[in-house]
Amino acid sequence: MAVKIRLKRMGAKKDPFYRIVVADSRSPRDGRFIEEIGYYDPLRNPATIKIDEEKAISWIHKGAQLTGTAKSLFSKAGLMKKLAEEGK
Repeated sequence: MAVKIRLKRMGAKKDPFYRIVVADSRSPRDGRFIEEIGYYDPLRNPATIKIDEEKAISWIHKGAQLTGTAKSLFSKAGLMKKLAEEGK
């Protein structure tokens, strides 16, 4: 089972916010997920990014793959830097 960390769209039409979830790669974008690890609200000024670092790092160590957008959000939140330092 391939596990991915990706975004799940929530909110109303033209008023989106996203939950950062760990899900099986075969499940649909807004379908079943294993665990919610954070959220992203692009409409706030500045955009709000909240990620549970412990859970995220734990899932990455278990082999979960980040999607492109999730990787970008992790970089903005400073998590990619922590992961790189941890790997040294």
